Amino acid sequence: MTILVINNKGQYNHRIQRSLQYLNIPSELVSNTLSIEEIESKNPIGLILGGGPSLEGAGNSEEYIKHFDIPILGICLGHQLIAKAYGGEVTTSDTESYAQVKINIDNDEGLFEGLAPEMDVWSSHKDEVKTIPEEFEILASSTLCDVESFKHKDNEVYGIQFHPEVHHTPKGEIIFKNFYKICQK
Repeated sequence: MTILVINNKGQYNHRIQRSLQYLNIPSELVSNTLSIEEIESKNPIGLILGGGPSLEGAGNSEEYIKHFDIPILGICLGHQLIAKAYGGEVTTSDTESYAQVKINIDNDEGLFEGLAPEMDVWSSHKDEVKTIPEEFEILASSTLCDVESFKHKDNEVYGIQFHPEVHHTPKGEIIFKNFYKICQK
């Protein structure tokens, strides 16, 4: 009944796992170099792909995305990796973002349940998803980023560009609670 947090070597990966612990959500922080078999042996109910400095430093994260048939939440770099794995386009943002941003929630089911129509979030990125894969739909956007969040149309695979694990995202814990509910279905 554990969610694995895949450490993509970003500054907030430990904070993601600590946030889950504070919410009494069973979790474990693991390296992005674990093999598929090592991940399977832990029998996770979901994966959270954490942030990181670059797509090149993501280890085996992209392999996990297409292999596992369990809920997956990509945060920042994890969001970008999901887009890339399914054929979307990731490019350098026109405006690097290191600030609190108001996102507009277009779909408040699942991950954003109880959060619509707007949410203040902490955005910290220089790359962003420019084109979503065909089998995905946009859940949230902002004036700085057209794709703040997306979801696979048929599977429980979500991506968010922002960071729910920091105090600058005041309702970020609701994202984690909602993801945990999704994992328990």
